[in-house]
Amino acid sequence: MSKNIIHTDKAPAAIGAYSQAVRAGNTVYLSGQIPLVPETMEVVAGGFAEQTHQVFKNLKAVVEAAGGSLNDIVKINAYLTDLANFATFNEIMAQYIDSPYPARAAVGVASLPKGALVEAEGVLVLND
Repeated sequence: MSKNIIHTDKAPAAIGAYSQAVRAGNTVYLSGQIPLVPETMEVVAGGFAEQTHQVFKNLKAVVEAAGGSLNDIVKINAYLTDLANFATFNEIMAQYIDSPYPARAAVGVASLPKGALVEAEGVLVLND
């Protein structure tokens, strides 16, 4: 099975040795997105809520470049530097993804690239 690299200028460019996403068959593996504004490659201004919205906007751009929607995500992993923000993450995620929600893990981490407060990555399955 071949793999296809997914890339869009509507999401931040990779800041390391990785692709924004890789498609293998009808499965797309999304790399972690932190709250970088694609045009500036800087963390979005604001606190946790603003950063979480930017993360979902970035994921949405990559998912759409792959030919899907956020509702095609079957698994999300969320990384938070403060698990006290867990409820806020849930509220914002529900604004971008419809029920029934994907499987998910939420992990507290000591730090994230560029001082971000949140990162999310996932897997989606396309029906084509």
